[in-house]
Amino acid sequence: MGMSYDAIVLAGGAARRLGGADKAALSVGGRALLDRVLDACPDARTTVVVGGRRPTARPVRWTREDPPGGGPVAALDAGLRGTTAELVLVLSADLPFLDRGTVRALLDAPGPDGAMLRDPDGRDQPLVAAYRAEPLRREIALLATEHGTLTGLPLRALTSELDLARVTAQPLASFDCDTWDDLAAARARIREHGTVLDQWMTAAKNELGIDLDVDVKTLLDLARDAAHGVARPAAPLTTFLVGYAAAQAAATGADPAQAVAEASRKAADLALRWAAEAQADAGTDAGGDATAEQNGSG
Repeated sequence: MGMSYDAIVLAGGAARRLGGADKAALSVGGRALLDRVLDACPDARTTVVVGGRRPTARPVRWTREDPPGGGPVAALDAGLRGTTAELVLVLSADLPFLDRGTVRALLDAPGPDGAMLRDPDGRDQPLVAAYRAEPLRREIALLATEHGTLTGLPLRALTSELDLARVTAQPLASFDCDTWDDLAAARARIREHGTVLDQWMTAAKNELGIDLDVDVKTLLDLARDAAHGVARPAAPLTTFLVGYAAAQAAATGADPAQAVAEASRKAADLALRWAAEAQADAGTDAGGDATAEQNGSG
């Protein structure tokens, strides 16, 4: 486990290329962009969202830069005032494919002042980064003294003074939704054949408040056995019962993942025994029909 951290999510941009839409509330895969980002850092000690209040999937603290619309450095300063951890994760609210592995890589990187994501095209992403709080506060204070205000300052004025490690992103971790075309591309990607089940399982677990590693192959195999060995409607009903049985076992102290595996094994064995009986009966009936036909012909 790495050291504890706080998270700051910047969600108050003007979204000019989206016609001023509330970008953080736009959905990809049935979840708001902001909620998808919050899901990437569930173990943050404190999460501060800089922007207008809105419903979120988990509790956060809210703040705004003064005046609103003052730009990313002013927003970062406002968020930083609500944190106390030595390490601060800073994210924009429009990252539909940011994952926990990328966040952990940033938090664990050995940079003296933190670490910043570098996208596959070699561009640094200062709003996908983990910063040491002390040097971050120091440089923000120096900028405020030098310029008299933080309003309108670009992030590079801040990050250029920090000694940051670079973490290479997996292909989609830094994908952000700045335009309607970006949003459409994200929605299309999430439904691609190779990833749609993983994306759906993540969305469903988040919606249901479940934090569990699911052995998808085992459950799909169980659904197949129930459908083939019993009847097609038995597939969803059986997986529901397995989930219920696993929840009961977990309530008594069992490991949830092991409880799912054990319940799946029992249900799969039952479905296979059910199918074996049907095959045996079918063989008996076929043999009886053949005997009757021979007797009749005699």
